[in-house]
This record gives sequence, structure tokens and C-alpha cells, in this order.
Amino acid sequence: MYHVYILRCADDSLYVGHTRNIRRRVDAHNAGLGAAFTFKRRPVRLVYSEPHDTKTAAVRRERQLKRWTRAKKEALIRADLTLLRALSKRRT
Repeated sequence: MYHVYILRCADDSLYVGHTRNIRRRVDAHNAGLGAAFTFKRRPVRLVYSEPHDTKTAAVRRERQLKRWTRAKKEALIRADLTLLRALSKRRT
């Protein structure tokens, strides 16, 4: 089982990643052993995660979330599906 996760950093920025072991990965980020992005933004806290059966699926979802706006990520974190749908509509 793999997980896609979102961390909220000390400076209120958001970090998206994937892992097999969420607890160990969050601990690594907080110990300064995670991504370079989170190193100077510690402590971090887990604000969202979702399971995936395969690494391929988790990486695909991680890449999708990384392209999202902050507003869409915040709506996902709050599980505000109405706002998420509204933010997801294509603007033409």
C-alpha cells in the first residue's frame, strides 16, 4: 500500500509527496531527512493522505496534486467537495 500525502509546513506552505509508510516519512521530514523543500520549513504536520494500491497510482496522483492551485489543495484538505468541484471547472 502506498500513500499520497500533503504536509503543512511551519511557514504554512504545502508539500505533496508519496510513501509506503506515512508515519516514518513525516518523522523523516521533521528530522530534516525528508525533501529539501521541507528542510527549512520544519516542523511539518500531516494534513491529508489517501491510499493507493500501487506506486504507479500514487506517483500519478502526486503529480496531479502538485499541479493544483493552493485553493484546490486547501479544499481537498478540508474535504470541501463543493468548492473543489467549483475550482476544478475549466475556465474558457
